[in-house]
Amino acid sequence: MSPVPVSNTDDIEPLLITMRPRLHRYCARMVGSVIDGEDVLQDALIKVVEARPAAGAIENPEGWLFRIAHNTALDFLRRRSRLEALRSDEEVEMVADHLDDVASREIASASLRTFMRLPVAQRASVILMDVLGCSLLEICEIMDYSLPAAKAALHRGRAQLRELAEEADDAPRPALSEADRARLSAYVASFNARDFDAIRAMIADDVRLDLVSKTRLRGRDEVSSRYLGNYSRASDWHLVPGMVEDRPAILVFDPDDPNGGPKYFMLLSWEAGKVATIRDFRHAPYIVESADYRV
Repeated sequence: MSPVPVSNTDDIEPLLITMRPRLHRYCARMVGSVIDGEDVLQDALIKVVEARPAAGAIENPEGWLFRIAHNTALDFLRRRSRLEALRSDEEVEMVADHLDDVASREIASASLRTFMRLPVAQRASVILMDVLGCSLLEICEIMDYSLPAAKAALHRGRAQLRELAEEADDAPRPALSEADRARLSAYVASFNARDFDAIRAMIADDVRLDLVSKTRLRGRDEVSSRYLGNYSRASDWHLVPGMVEDRPAILVFDPDDPNGGPKYFMLLSWEAGKVATIRDFRHAPYIVESADYRV
């Protein structure tokens, strides 16, 4: 990271836009989910906005943002009652070993579920250094750790992550239920056919839309005119039913790139046979990069 001091609220806004993908990458790996990671990130950004007026001049704004994101992720883990011991009484003088390019790529590409098997301190230190490229001093600042404790957490986390990555993951994966597949297939078929009247008939009167990183809308009329209206004028999408992190989802592909992966995805919830919520990640494409998805 290359800190550039900021001194007022206006200065932080461009940095938030630039940093959002990296902050999400950290949050997602800390909590083991790209979807929950976005929730944590949104909570962290609210805290940033609330804390900014009293923060004064910030010498290392990126480190300040990561520290807020780190603490917000820990709060999330505590709420899920999955937080492990953060501190070790042992202060080990250990030099962080240098990784070759192959080892660095292997760590950076480890699945979110693999990262979740690390103790929190080890997980955070490995993500910060080997995924996001932070220095040891930046890790100490973000995690509020001494240098020996950060080195120890990093060393142990790397060693354990290598062991975990070698284990076979043969756990059965859940499949879409017949009900979910039928509902998603009907929605997707109408959307791909550009039959937006049929889509309007599927959504509830008080439907809630979260167009992540862009806007939120509520009510069938507003969602129909603005959200569906924008999709009707675009041609860069093709929808396919699937799963994201074992949740029913809609994967969105580029019709001009048949061999490419999904550009982003949508999540729907249903109440009384109607679409009650829509969460669309069109404006947050970085989220799908680390997502565990399948058609």
